[in-house]
Amino acid sequence: MPQSIGAPRVLLRSLREIMASKESAQARLNLIVSQIAANMVAEVSSIYLRRPDGSLVLYATKGLRQGAVHKTTLARGEGLVGMVANEARPLALSDAAGHGCFSHKPETGEDPFHAFLGVPILRNGHMLGVLTLQNATKRRYLEEEVEALQTVAMVLAEFFSSDDMSELVEARSERVRSGPDRVMGVALYPSIAMGQVILHEPRVAVSRLIADEPAREVADLGLALDKLRTGIDEMLSRGDVARAGEHRDVLETYRMFAHDQAWVNKLHEGIETGLTVEASVERTQNEMRAQMMRSRDPFFASGCMIWMISRTACNAFWPGLTSPRWARS
Repeated sequence: MPQSIGAPRVLLRSLREIMASKESAQARLNLIVSQIAANMVAEVSSIYLRRPDGSLVLYATKGLRQGAVHKTTLARGEGLVGMVANEARPLALSDAAGHGCFSHKPETGEDPFHAFLGVPILRNGHMLGVLTLQNATKRRYLEEEVEALQTVAMVLAEFFSSDDMSELVEARSERVRSGPDRVMGVALYPSIAMGQVILHEPRVAVSRLIADEPAREVADLGLALDKLRTGIDEMLSRGDVARAGEHRDVLETYRMFAHDQAWVNKLHEGIETGLTVEASVERTQNEMRAQMMRSRDPFFASGCMIWMISRTACNAFWPGLTSPRWARS
């Protein structure tokens, strides 16, 4: 099922038109999975959305039995779909039934399908669901196909979070909290304090997801990275920044990200699949943050905190990276 370079962009344009239509939420989901299956040359494309208890429900499918929609439910961590949700990373298999985590759901009629590709649907580090492909042949999915499906999943995440998708309440409720909450902290000094707890998580709103001129997006990314690297170097060289300390460690960590070629390559890959620079940064952030937060290793858990702190610094000092339209003003 090899794809041309332009295939993901064609799919994204089709999805944008479907999302903007006046059809019901379920009708649009049905059109979306049909478009994905046709573009990715897959016999099956399905969307599973996550409930507050961690279970996953089949919300739309092209290729599986329609009678299973809204009925097939996977418990937290159950099956290959649950594995993708728990680990917050893609899973590609040429023989799904041979995997130890495979969970057979006879009502879906998935028996003829062997190959499986699943990617998480993430937004702001939260797991909204899983997007899957299945093929009858035992084939290996190419890295380009995995990247393309991840790009589609990010666009879907924004779609599910829009106001006109209020019918999908179960997919949104995990992120909506009301009433008091209890937060356990770490005491740094033996004393008593009272006040309001505020979750400080500034974000740059991504208004444009799909790129109209990919070449221009690549140029903007280069300009934004140059500005970012110059800015962080200037801050570290200033006299009011101490030679040592936690604040300097944070800045050094962000400089490491800014010069990390693997991170830059991920941004370019997002653009190549049809995203704007802002959307590519958002997708990369979502993937890294979700994986770090779900890690049982305290080293990586602390890495997630560093990532969030450095992201805040990025938003505050270098808006060019997360919203690179400064290059066009």
